[in-house]
Amino acid sequence: MATLYVRNLPDDLYAKLQELAASEHRSINAQVITLLEQALKTEAQQAEDQNRQNVLKVLEESRRRRRLNPADFGLPDSTELIREDRDR
Repeated sequence: MATLYVRNLPDDLYAKLQELAASEHRSINAQVITLLEQALKTEAQQAEDQNRQNVLKVLEESRRRRRLNPADFGLPDSTELIREDRDR
């Protein structure tokens, strides 16, 4: 198991950590591990939510584009191009 050392931890932060650990009936070490696990889960969940929102935005944009007619952009109809190619 890895060891983590934290240098220059502010005294007030350490005191808050001690109080929180005591109120949760944990050692400071166990409390720090618990806090880190919670923070990482929250961060991972936020990243997953953001990715999901991005996917939904891309899907919505794709749906919107499918509804557009190529003629709206000045492009020829593909049917005409295929017929023209077959007539060659």
